[in-house]
Amino acid sequence: MPAGSTDVAPAAALGDSQAAPVAASGDCSRGFFSRLAAAYREDAQPADPNAPASTPARRGLDSPFPSPPFPSSEWQLGGVDYPIGVPNENSQYPLEKALSCTSLGHWMQDNRIEVYGWINPSANLSTSSHSNYPLSYATRPNRVEFDQFLFRIERIPDTVQTDHIDWGFHFDDLYGYDYHYTTMKGVTSNQLLNNPKPNSALNGKLYGNDPMIAYVDLYIPWVAQGMVITAGRYLSLPDIEAQFSPNNYLLTHSILYTVDAYTNMGIITTTKLSDQWTLQLGIHGGDDSAIWDSTSRLTGQACVRWVSKSNDDMLYPCVESFNGARQTYNNLQEFVMTWGRRFSPQVHMLTEAYYIYVKDQALATGPGQSQAPTGVPGYPLGEAPSFPLGKNPAYGIVNYVNVEVSPKAYVSVRNEFYDDKDGQRTGFATRYSSHTVGMTYWATPDLEIRPELRYEHAYDFPAYNGGLKNHQTTALVDAILHY
Repeated sequence: MPAGSTDVAPAAALGDSQAAPVAASGDCSRGFFSRLAAAYREDAQPADPNAPASTPARRGLDSPFPSPPFPSSEWQLGGVDYPIGVPNENSQYPLEKALSCTSLGHWMQDNRIEVYGWINPSANLSTSSHSNYPLSYATRPNRVEFDQFLFRIERIPDTVQTDHIDWGFHFDDLYGYDYHYTTMKGVTSNQLLNNPKPNSALNGKLYGNDPMIAYVDLYIPWVAQGMVITAGRYLSLPDIEAQFSPNNYLLTHSILYTVDAYTNMGIITTTKLSDQWTLQLGIHGGDDSAIWDSTSRLTGQACVRWVSKSNDDMLYPCVESFNGARQTYNNLQEFVMTWGRRFSPQVHMLTEAYYIYVKDQALATGPGQSQAPTGVPGYPLGEAPSFPLGKNPAYGIVNYVNVEVSPKAYVSVRNEFYDDKDGQRTGFATRYSSHTVGMTYWATPDLEIRPELRYEHAYDFPAYNGGLKNHQTTALVDAILHY
């Protein structure tokens, strides 16, 4: 063999004694379910501490946090799977491992198409008996709930490279109790809006299905330092929290998040101006309304994200939605600011504040729209006057402190204050505070366990337990099984 040459013969050709063993999850002589079970067993094995760490190329600042244990290793940026210049950081979960030896699996790998998801049940104990609302998503008290079964198929564009245009797509289908919060008017919304349940915690069928994310991406590397154009139904941009269980620091959601926008349908551009600055501009059909629905209104969207050169601070001001039109289904005018502060890779803080309002609520006649709040100080429950014409505002601020306690676990403390001036967002014209502490523990790379304790208070009207109590304490736990 010439000096300096490299032997590239397959290991199997050198004899069985030198061939790398095939993992049981990738052995197609086994059945599919046998391979799937093997993938879970393999993932549960302790990682080799001496194995070399994989560091894919990236174009920009380093990741500010470790993930796991945190839900993400990046500062938040809505509307895209990853900030421009950040490589695909998805793990390979058991379903893909079990498919990897098949012709379908090879085709998916060749075309960078990923298929995965999770199953998410929860249980809660509450001092309320009828409803935990405005706690979400675990609205039904003192029970085990099936929150989410999520199926995802996606292709993430390669935004690290700068020499060619790339494309992607993202589709998520959600089934479970959480559809009550994610539903968009005009997209399978009849199961929620046309099924009144007067004696239940929430209207609508108990469990429903929502094809809640469906968009295509086009990455153009030559606009500034890269632009991604996203068209379809995508998550609302600025929130710390997200609709999907694995993307959240805690099991439950803040009141601030519970009552703002969930998804938009339209077109948005995300442009990397530099490692510090990203600009987002878009138009959509109004919050939680499909563009073909009569409740849709042409709505503008503009956000900018700044990250300090040290990577220790992030600011994300955003006009999530503005059109100046009257309230229809959920026609919010929403203005948001998020600030992130990293004290170390193991400790960081996130704070979000917003001002939102709807206009001329009393003129609304669409399904699911009330012309009077449930509770207003000075009036018996259910006998409040109609919303006043003009702006019906709400203000909120929420703070998260997140601390890694081990490579497999972190603790998160959340405190918030919310003021629903006219009761338009929650149904009760009152001020709220909520205080939550929870932990996320990765039992394996495929299984998260999240215990949580939460206390909340309504100051001006008894908003809890369907309008009967001023305060509520809840203990909860859920599990997220990735597949």
